[in-house]
This record gives sequence, structure tokens and C-alpha cells, in this order.
Amino acid sequence: MNFNEPREIRAVEFYSGIGGLHLALKRSLVPGTVVRAFDWDQAARQVYAANYGPKIAQKADILTLNVGDLAPLLADLWLLSPSCQPYTVINPLAKGSADPRAKSFLHLIQNVLPELVAVKQNPRYLLVENVGGFENSHTRQILLSTLKSLGYTTIELLLTPLQFRIPNSRLRYYLLAKAKPLSFSCSQCSDVNSVDELSRYLDAEVSAVNSHLHAVPDRVLRKWGRLFDIVLPSSRRSCCFTRGYTQLVERAGSILQMNQALDVRLYAERILDHLQLRYFSPSELLRLFYFDASSEDSHISCLQQPFLWPGDISTKTKYRLIGNSVNVKVVTALIDFLFEEASSA
Repeated sequence: MNFNEPREIRAVEFYSGIGGLHLALKRSLVPGTVVRAFDWDQAARQVYAANYGPKIAQKADILTLNVGDLAPLLADLWLLSPSCQPYTVINPLAKGSADPRAKSFLHLIQNVLPELVAVKQNPRYLLVENVGGFENSHTRQILLSTLKSLGYTTIELLLTPLQFRIPNSRLRYYLLAKAKPLSFSCSQCSDVNSVDELSRYLDAEVSAVNSHLHAVPDRVLRKWGRLFDIVLPSSRRSCCFTRGYTQLVERAGSILQMNQALDVRLYAERILDHLQLRYFSPSELLRLFYFDASSEDSHISCLQQPFLWPGDISTKTKYRLIGNSVNVKVVTALIDFLFEEASSA
């Protein structure tokens, strides 16, 4: 990358969660640092602090942030992953821009950003991530019209980790914005046929013998087993994992079949237990989301500290926080692209 910025990029992370956007910037080719991260969720901030230090993450109702809060940060880049609940297709009551959970994002875009432009302290680059379905929302229309009126040029993308060889179907909307025109060719995307097997991401210590560690309870199997999306370690896809994984059955994420000698299609529900079904572990999901780099990503893993969970974070909370996060590898590629275009424009 021909990167010619006069100083290190300063980024602000909104809706920071456990720091997926932070990690993507850290892994990117861009010499940048997150100077402030905002989130309301106490558990998310606790995990963030364990991995990136206690001084960056700040408890904040983003709806209350103003120019006085943000202008002194001198941010070059805004990283935003606002609540997806107003736009997700699995929420039949999703209200889009009318949903109270959309207000803080609209506040940033409609109120704060124009004021920062007026005092010439606005970010030069923005990256927005949200669920597939956001592209059809009124919020997206407001976002685009506001950015255009402020002189930003944008690109919108619908991408899934499958395009990056990761065996997880998690369609997400991305918007990249900057002051000059953008073009896009996904050189880091790959054909779906070259996607890795799930086995690459599984815990080494979990086998068919001790798969009970995350086994699906018998009561769940009996009542809901017919609804599971069942995948094998040799599979090259898995369904989107959401914050409700292990608590919900439909459209919350795939279930792993450890006994590959049996074909689920040939058996009735009464012998589902023979398939040795289990949930993916939190550490496996961290690998699929690329918080923990795989051993094959030596250029990352040799530099990266292991992802840390504070000791009092429950397994249920881990699933919720991961399900609310981003795929780090996809966002890393987009940050590299955004600044590669910036340096060549």
C-alpha cells in the first residue's frame, strides 16, 4: 500500500462492543489507532478493556454525544456498527428509522456530523457495518443523502465471509465514505468453492468423545431437533451466528455434528442423539469471526495476543457479545481498500 498520510490515523469507534472494528484497524495496513470507543453495554466494555486497555472504552449514550465531545478527539476515521435490531429480517417488528434503537445513529449522522463539518473537525473517512436488510431501510436513505450533502462520496457493499474463504454465511451491509471517488474490485474475495472447511476453526481439544462440553440438551433435541441447521466439521458453510445462539433454535446459528459416520437425512428424530450434536464453542466462533487468527494466518498470529475474556463473563454473555460483533477479516480488507483508494486518488 502506498500510504502517504502525514501522521497516524486517529479513529473513533462507535457501538464498539468487544472491539471487532478496533482489531480490524489494528490488523490492517493502515498506521492508525483507536483513540476512543463508545458503548453502553457494561459486559462489552469489560471485554474491550481486557483486550485494548481500560482508557479507550467509554460508557456513553451515543444519543447524548455532541461536537464538544467529539471535536477534541481529532478523528480522521469513524468506525460504526450501530444496532441491527431495527433492520434485521428475523425481527418481524423491526421499525427501521422509527425504532428507538436507531435514534443514536441518526443523531450522529444528521446532527453531529454536519456540525463537525461546519467547524472543519469532521472525519475524512467513515466505515459503517450493519445487517443485511439495512440497504432497504429509510435510515440508509438518510445516511446517503446526508453524506452526499456534506461532500462525501460513498460505496455500498453486501458481503459475506464466504467470499473471504471463511465457512460462515453472514451477509452484512457495509458503507465506505470519503471525500474523493471510490471504486471497488474485491481482490481479497474468493470463489465459494475455495472456502475452508469448518474443521480449521474447531477447538483441538474437542472431539467426538468429549463433545458433551457443548452438547445440545436432550430436551432441546426432542422438541426442536427437526429445526436445526446441522453441519459437519468437513462442511464449508455455516449459518449466521446471532446474539441468541444456544438460546434460540431457528436462524440463530448452525449446530455441529461430531459423528460424521451417520447421515442426518436418513434418520428420524428419535435417534438425533446418535449424531452427537453440539453447539460451536465461544472460542470456535471467535475463530470464525477472526478475533483469534488461525494458525495458517502466520502474519497475524505471530503478532497478536490471544483474545481475552474476563473471568466473570458467562458463556451465555460470550455468545451474545460475539453474535453482536463483526467479522474482523472482512472489515480489515475494507479498511485496507478504503485507504489504498485514498492514497491512489
